[in-house]
Amino acid sequence: MRAAEAYNREHKEAGRRNGPLGHVGLEVLRELYRLVDYKSGRLDPSIDFLMRKLRRSRDAVVRALSALKRHGFLHWIRRTEPTDNPGAGPQVRQISNAYWFDLPAKAKALVGMILGRGTPTPDDHAQREADDAAAVEAMLAQAGPEAAARFIAGDSEMGDLLARCGRLLESSASPPSGLNPA
Repeated sequence: MRAAEAYNREHKEAGRRNGPLGHVGLEVLRELYRLVDYKSGRLDPSIDFLMRKLRRSRDAVVRALSALKRHGFLHWIRRTEPTDNPGAGPQVRQISNAYWFDLPAKAKALVGMILGRGTPTPDDHAQREADDAAAVEAMLAQAGPEAAARFIAGDSEMGDLLARCGRLLESSASPPSGLNPA
């Protein structure tokens, strides 16, 4: 919800009363977050229910849902059920939509920052990781192929196979005497 509010503020045009989601859009999104069954994921309120709950007109709720969908915060699928009408006439009627939440890329970045995952790594930590990677590279360059394979694959069946390949490479690395390697 905080990401949607921040997105709405960030993309608000100067001189406009509302951002792209609008205050009604934020109210609808807040209500949908309250209504969702987090165990099953079920979220299927009717527009009439949202109108009564939020005390907003049908047009306001429909526009809010449309804005939420257009900006990537909400998606839905239209659902129908059979009417069992004999003969002519509609054979299905629409029932409430099934909704699900999503986040646009910019809002995902905001959520990461809010939860502390979007903060940059400290310089000393980045330098320590680079130093460690350089030390491993230097060690692997000095080690033979068998030892390098054991280090990379560990003590597993794959490690055994790679170590055997390393031994074979080492044994065939020197050219037979008297032959030009070039």
